[in-house]
Amino acid sequence: MFRRLVSVLAVLAAVPAVAQTPTGYDDLVALFQDWREFQRPFVRDGVPDYSAGAMAAQAAELPRWQARLYAIDRSSWPVAQQIDWHLVRAEMNGLDFDHKVLRPWERMPDFYTVVVDEQSDTPLREGPIMAGALELWRYDFPLDAEGLAAVGASLRAAPALLAAARENLTGDARDLWRIGIRGAHEQVTSLERLRDRLAEHHPELVPDAEAARDAMASFASWLEEKLPEKHGTSGVGVLAYDWYLANVHLVPMTWQDEMRLMQRELARSRAYLALHEHDDRDLPPLEPAATPEEWDRRANEAVTRFVAFLDGEDVMTVEEWMEPALRERIAGYLAPDDRHFFAQVEMREPLLMRCHQVHWIDTARFREQPHPSPIRREPLLYNIWDNRSEGFATAMEEMMTGAGLLDDRPRGREMTDMMVAMRAARAISGLRMHSNEWTLDEAMEHAAAEVPRGWLRRGGDLVWFEQSLYLEQPGYGTSYITGKALIEDLLSERAHQLGDDFTLHRFMDELYASGVIPVSLIRWEMTGNRDRILQ
Repeated sequence: MFRRLVSVLAVLAAVPAVAQTPTGYDDLVALFQDWREFQRPFVRDGVPDYSAGAMAAQAAELPRWQARLYAIDRSSWPVAQQIDWHLVRAEMNGLDFDHKVLRPWERMPDFYTVVVDEQSDTPLREGPIMAGALELWRYDFPLDAEGLAAVGASLRAAPALLAAARENLTGDARDLWRIGIRGAHEQVTSLERLRDRLAEHHPELVPDAEAARDAMASFASWLEEKLPEKHGTSGVGVLAYDWYLANVHLVPMTWQDEMRLMQRELARSRAYLALHEHDDRDLPPLEPAATPEEWDRRANEAVTRFVAFLDGEDVMTVEEWMEPALRERIAGYLAPDDRHFFAQVEMREPLLMRCHQVHWIDTARFREQPHPSPIRREPLLYNIWDNRSEGFATAMEEMMTGAGLLDDRPRGREMTDMMVAMRAARAISGLRMHSNEWTLDEAMEHAAAEVPRGWLRRGGDLVWFEQSLYLEQPGYGTSYITGKALIEDLLSERAHQLGDDFTLHRFMDELYASGVIPVSLIRWEMTGNRDRILQ
């Protein structure tokens, strides 16, 4: 099936037919740097140009960039450098897909996000977002001169940006439009919070913040007025989804493969939850932390214990910056009525969630131990990293449970089962949206209904956020389980390949050494097997 995708989906992006010339790795690096500049839209007076004319011009130029890439003769390069070539190829395919299928500047009002309040736990923010969004988490208040200039410029550009968005947004995808309405109202709230912070430290910027807030409120009203005109589907369709997996995220699966995997993982996790509940029936239930003080103590103890386990059980090389990277990201206490799914898990078994928060080790590693490759040193665009980033964080939960982390906390196994069940259930919803079988509302209802214990609340903010993201970003909802499965396959293959020379420590260090790139490319670098790589 994987190989047949090449011929079936060639209409989306044909490989340029160009003659290769002797070139070196430095030529690829130079091309990559030039490519990143080309990929960004032209910015005029702080407003990125996503107009129909600008996007048509960019799309017309893209084949020339792909031809330059394919003209590079990489046949004699070391594997690591060939992998970097494929990373550049994947990014170019990502822009190609944006122009031919996704068209976020035309179909997704949520694309025009002005303010990003919080840092994502992944290499870049999940899902499509316009260039130049104001990432407030990068700034400390009171702002220094550089921050003051950047924040002020972003706020002053917002009214013109949102006026341009009205011209650009000609799509008919109803559910994407609904997502945009909710997102615009959330942006109004974010801009009001920013205005209040500026009033305390930088009152001269308050008028700019208020103007940006008013422009966003007007934009939200405009979206609401236009919603009755929107009747189209929002998914990309199965064929386009298959091409995207294979050629952008470099996942050796199809929509159908992922659906089978998600259904199997949902059934398996719920079955083992029932078995573990039976085994644990005489044990006291896991009770969530009852007070903020209790939560703070339990969460910090979990970080200490998790890092000690990684080091003491020879799981991986532990650096001194890892524990602070995890500790500073401990979530705050939530009252019972405010607890979303992950808070239900974390406040009962914070040790398990520390496994998933290896995200923050990845984030810190970009800063503390930059990859020697200039191409892997920067986060990949188009969420190409998702099956490694989300997949590894998800895999760590079951891998560390299997390695003994929860041996003296048996009810923690139930939380591991709950986490897998939730990821599989919501991924099935995302797949059905992209095949255009389900609407956003149907997807949210399914996800909430299929997660055990009712912990994924119907109509809650979490289920809305997740299904919105998965509709806007194909392949993201499945990446947690798909990436986990690919990493488990790699662990199995590497253990068999090395035999008595295999150690978990070696495997984990090799995995980290490859960087936050698709697992199929990590497999090639670790095992020498490249049979899952197109081209």
